[in-house]
Amino acid sequence: MAAAMPHVLSAELQKRVNECKLLVVGAGGIGCELLKNLVLTGFKNIELIDLDTIDVSNLNRQFLFRKEHVGKSKSQVAKNSVLTFNPDTNIVAYHDNITSSDYGANFFRKFDIVMNALDNRAARNHVNRMCLAADVPLVESGTAGYLGQVTVIKKSLTECYECQPKPRQKTFPGCTIRNTPSEPIHCIVWSKHLFNQLFGEEDPDQDVSPDTEDPELAGDAGESALQQKSNSDAVGSIERKSTRTWAMESGYDPHKLFNKLFRDDIKYLLSMETLWKKRKPPTPLDWENLPDTVVSAEEAGIRDQRLWTLKECCSVFSNCLSGLKEELAKQGEGGMLVWDKDDVLAMDFVTCTANIRAYIFGIAQKTRFDIKSMAGNIIPAIATTNAVIAGLIVMEGLKILKGDIEKCKTVYLNRQPNPRKKLLVPCTLDKPNPKCYVCVAKPEATVVLNTEKIIVRTLEEKVLKAALGMVAPDVEIDDGKGTILISSEEGETEETADKLLSDFGINNGSRLKCDDFLQNYSLVLNVVHREKLDEEKEFEIVGDMSELQAKEEEKKADNENKEENQSKTNDVSDDEDLMVVDGPEDEEMTSKQMMNRKRKAEDDLTETGTPKKIKVSNNQEAEDDDIVVL
Repeated sequence: MAAAMPHVLSAELQKRVNECKLLVVGAGGIGCELLKNLVLTGFKNIELIDLDTIDVSNLNRQFLFRKEHVGKSKSQVAKNSVLTFNPDTNIVAYHDNITSSDYGANFFRKFDIVMNALDNRAARNHVNRMCLAADVPLVESGTAGYLGQVTVIKKSLTECYECQPKPRQKTFPGCTIRNTPSEPIHCIVWSKHLFNQLFGEEDPDQDVSPDTEDPELAGDAGESALQQKSNSDAVGSIERKSTRTWAMESGYDPHKLFNKLFRDDIKYLLSMETLWKKRKPPTPLDWENLPDTVVSAEEAGIRDQRLWTLKECCSVFSNCLSGLKEELAKQGEGGMLVWDKDDVLAMDFVTCTANIRAYIFGIAQKTRFDIKSMAGNIIPAIATTNAVIAGLIVMEGLKILKGDIEKCKTVYLNRQPNPRKKLLVPCTLDKPNPKCYVCVAKPEATVVLNTEKIIVRTLEEKVLKAALGMVAPDVEIDDGKGTILISSEEGETEETADKLLSDFGINNGSRLKCDDFLQNYSLVLNVVHREKLDEEKEFEIVGDMSELQAKEEEKKADNENKEENQSKTNDVSDDEDLMVVDGPEDEEMTSKQMMNRKRKAEDDLTETGTPKKIKVSNNQEAEDDDIVVL
């Protein structure tokens, strides 16, 4: 291969390849294929970073790993594996988080190109900002099943990763999750919420108890349910308390928790008779009197790939409670666990509780393997898709090295050929969005919230870090006094973290100067005070004030239309209590949507069939180590 290289690349390009310094972020499905391609292409100086360790589930598609590597660092094993292809390559492997302060702008500046093979939006946002700060070209990539894409990001020349808003995650009404599940995913989401209620961060929006505010209980039915709750706050001889309270008071006793969740809460649901007029009612279970279920011959085999019996689920439930209780105790007072699909106890807990709930509601039960895919928001990984995308990454990288960055493309891989019988569709790179709050010269954004209800900690954790992608923000109120609201120095503003924004004089029209020195990123955040937000949101981020005004005018027009049409339909859904679902999007629908977008793009071709500028949404949330965002 090395001898043939000069015949493939010009002498000048080969020289640049040999001298180029590359950073590869991610060593999962795409990362493994990409690293192999880079080494075989002749790149000599590569640094690779990945936080994860190798899991058994990686072995069917991440071909640099073997069974004996399970539990070891992905980056280190990937390095050792590709060195067998070309021992002359200099590879530095980091088993670390790219968002760590050790990898600031100076770290990124030493590279000629950065190539992303990431699995989550937060890390992508961070690398995008670091490449902008260091003025280093970034090759971004993603796959989802048979779909994939590669694009190039260069400061001032192209759109950055955050130039376009990301779509909201798929949601289900909370009342469906809590009262009337009808699909396996409903039970899986409920089980993940239960894990958080028992061992993680309690969220009122993720309550697993029956919901008496279900829209179906409107009118007399709702009044009846609420009256019953107030008159007799006990069903099945059990007083109704929060799930966390029950867990703590019982010492996480499996018998008591089982009967509370799967007997008494179900009996309480049955008391809401309106819910079951057109549905099959659920069947309560009792720990002491479980129905017999027999394992059929086809259910024997690998634990992850067979259906567990009801009694097996109950046994796993008991074991998980014991193990997770011990893990929680290790965290100390105030500690909590974070659900992770690769944590055996956490995954077993969701599997058994989801299947017990599914049994109660007459819903098809799923194997642990299937539930892991759904609970982890995993779109099935296709090894060939990863290979195609990894090849395209290298091709775009070669264009950059040749000095032809203007010739770089965003390339989409379709599930089916487009009308011109092409699976790969190249599109011209878009220019930066002038309203982007990341890559414009003086970034500004607007947050709409109730300053009399939102505390400083919420602003930091949910607005600045989660929504705006900052890692270690510092915030100063632009009030002429230089008041420090949030400091990245540990403990410096901890005492004021639980105070309301209004306590600091922050109100409608206030401006906050936000800096993240790790990302070399600054932002002015304009505050718009609203007593109440639509859909009971805590806050809403918009690009600028003009965008907010346009949205409010559009909502006003929509509301007028809704009022006009309200009398024409009796089948209006209530989406005021939506739960975020981490389950996978329907892959077939995703493919159709992609094809539809491509058909629209074909209307904008030149006479020779070359795509003109095509606008395609390029964001979906995913969490598997090689399922990356389209």
